[in-house]
Amino acid sequence: MAHKNVADRWERGSPYERYVGRWSRQVAPLFLSWLSVPGARRWVDVGCGTGALCSAIADRCFPSSVTGIEPSEGFLKTAREHLAGHVALHRGTATAIPLEDASVDVAVSGLVLNFVPDQRAALLEMARVTGNSGTIAAYVWDYAGKMELMRYFWDVAVELDPAAAPMDEGIRFPMCRPETLEQLFADAGLKDIEVSAIDIPTVFANFDDYWEPFLGGQGPAPAYLMSLNKSARARLRDRLRVRLPTEPNGSISLIARAWASRARAAGYNMATK
Repeated sequence: MAHKNVADRWERGSPYERYVGRWSRQVAPLFLSWLSVPGARRWVDVGCGTGALCSAIADRCFPSSVTGIEPSEGFLKTAREHLAGHVALHRGTATAIPLEDASVDVAVSGLVLNFVPDQRAALLEMARVTGNSGTIAAYVWDYAGKMELMRYFWDVAVELDPAAAPMDEGIRFPMCRPETLEQLFADAGLKDIEVSAIDIPTVFANFDDYWEPFLGGQGPAPAYLMSLNKSARARLRDRLRVRLPTEPNGSISLIARAWASRARAAGYNMATK
């Protein structure tokens, strides 16, 4: 089966919020509790998207400042609508952060690193803007395991269409495993590395509550779904309806796991870049 226009589309805030943003907002506070950074620190959120992590930092961490960096104007527009006056938002990328050297104390990134082509360069750039011994941390979905809303989708999609396998985030993003995430941080020269799982329940009121966000076309799985013709889409929908663990009242209870890693900046050195 040929798939046209299938891409990692992360451009519009509203479809993203329905698909995965509502769950990423639940991960962010747990991630920040795990980091346990003291107050009065300068933060940057690299790849801030619609602002879930920035908002949680501003609400919970008593920061002296929060800056969000995001390449998508659509996501920045949504973030500005919710965070104006609380967070400084700038257009930029993970490998070209528009901040001065050692200008923050904490550099974080939520659910982004796997989409960055040069992940080591991104961590080195986060180290550049972070003061010596500052905190660098990130979290990514456990696509191959317990990010179940996507795992069920791809398992069924590949059963019906083996050609879909290369689009499965669990295959595409080997970094989204604890051992490879830890190694990535080590390869960037970071110190005192720790990795932990963060699990949240993802409860859907019914099958439509699970299915309809995939129709928004935002992200690899929704983009793949919308590349299918009507009959292929219906086959996938019907197989998923049977496969998902559904309670007698019609609700569907799944788990979303993120792997989080934190480390200490060892001092930025241009020679390591």
